[in-house]
Amino acid sequence: MQHQYQTLIMLFKQTFFSQYNTRLVKGAKEPVYLPANNQCNYHQIIFAHGYFASALHEIAHWCIAGESRRLLEDYGYWYVPDGRDQQQQNQFEHVEVKPQALEWAFCVAANKPFNVSADNLNGCEADTTGFRLNVYQQVQCYLKNGFPERANKFIHALAQYYQVSIPLTLSQFELDHELYQHV
Repeated sequence: MQHQYQTLIMLFKQTFFSQYNTRLVKGAKEPVYLPANNQCNYHQIIFAHGYFASALHEIAHWCIAGESRRLLEDYGYWYVPDGRDQQQQNQFEHVEVKPQALEWAFCVAANKPFNVSADNLNGCEADTTGFRLNVYQQVQCYLKNGFPERANKFIHALAQYYQVSIPLTLSQFELDHELYQHV
C-alpha cells in the first residue's frame, strides 16, 4: 500500500477538524504550526514538502500540545535549527522523545517503517543510539500506560485505513540490530 500525504490530510480532517478546527496542510518549506488568526479562520499544522514522515511528526507534536499551547505559533516551543551544539542537541532530544515515540506509533499503525531523527546534520555528532533507546522506552511507556487521547484517535484512524491490528503491541515496534543489543 502506498503512503501518500493526501491520505493523512483526509484522515486528519475526518478525525479532528469538526472538534478542533485544525487542518493538516502541505507546506513548501519548514514545518510550522499556525493558530487561527485574521487571515485564516482555522489552525494549521503545516508539514514540509509533502513528506509523509514530516506530516506524521507534526501531527505528533499537535497531539502532545495542550489547549493553551495550540493558541501559540509552533506551540510556543523552543527550537534551534540544524547546526546545534551539544547542549542544544541534548535539549532538542529531550523534548523530541515523546513526539518521536508517537510518530513511531503512527508509522506502525500505517504499516510504514520509522526512523528516529536527531535532525542535526550540520551540528555536533549526536548519540543516536541513546536517543533511539529513549524513544523506544517512551513507546513502551505509552503502550503500558496509554497514548494521549488525540494520538490514540489518530492511531485508530490510521490502523483502520491501513488495516493494521490494534491495540498496538510492543512486537510491532521493530528494532534495528544495534539498538536491539542495548535493550
